[in-house]
Amino acid sequence: MIFTNPAGAPELACDECGCRWFDRQRNTCYECGAPVPAAEVSAFERALAEYGASTRSEEKRLRG
Repeated sequence: MIFTNPAGAPELACDECGCRWFDRQRNTCYECGAPVPAAEVSAFERALAEYGASTRSEEKRLRG
């Protein structure tokens, strides 16, 4: 599951328990051990890229 934090950045949470901590070597949730589906990782990476692009464009706009 992907949600946005108070700053507007995307964060990935476990579909099973909602935990936001993952073992990146095993690709599992630290809390419940559920595997993180590859589709969720891909969606999260896209959301991060979109957020990064929007942040950079906003910085450019503010700098004038």
